[in-house]
Amino acid sequence: MEKATPIAALFLDIGGVLLTNGWERQSRELAASVFNLDLAEINDRHKLVVEAYELGKLTLEEYLSLVVFYRERSFSRIEFQKFMFEQSKPHPRMIELVRKLKAQYGVKVVVVSNEGRELNSHRIQKFKLDEFVDVFISSCFVHLRKPDNDMYRMALDIAHVPAEQVVYIDDQPMFVQMAKDLGVRSILHTNYNSTCAQLASFGLEVAE
Repeated sequence: MEKATPIAALFLDIGGVLLTNGWERQSRELAASVFNLDLAEINDRHKLVVEAYELGKLTLEEYLSLVVFYRERSFSRIEFQKFMFEQSKPHPRMIELVRKLKAQYGVKVVVVSNEGRELNSHRIQKFKLDEFVDVFISSCFVHLRKPDNDMYRMALDIAHVPAEQVVYIDDQPMFVQMAKDLGVRSILHTNYNSTCAQLASFGLEVAE
């Protein structure tokens, strides 16, 4: 077991780890069905502007004007935004796991996530993530976006923890590999049990 270097910080993504993804392909598919939208057209427009939105260069209002409300609709912006926010659901066992790790080991908890400002803020408040997360390195706040390595470097600088004392959890293989390349021990999150087992191998075993 890798216990030689104690873990001082836990870096993790929000979507796919603590919560469901905020506005992913499946959510847009459901939106197309519920609101009778042309899915292909919506997805094409989304791809063109999602980076700017997640980098905090577009507001949600501006994003929706470009992706959905570029023509007259039979529903309101308020209705559509409510639908968007309702797609976020918690992964309770993962949230409780991170809470326990923080309480038991005193690790810093740092979110490293690509999300637009309004959706990110809603998710933080709705699911009380700020009760156990110390720092939010969200793309909309720092104007960097994974896979930019500078986002990970910023997280290390702000947490003031060396890479070898960090464990990073993400559900995207590319992002996990990038963190590993920077010397961060990383876990590809696929389910609760496997993530618990990998955390235990790094010396972070939660007492039941």
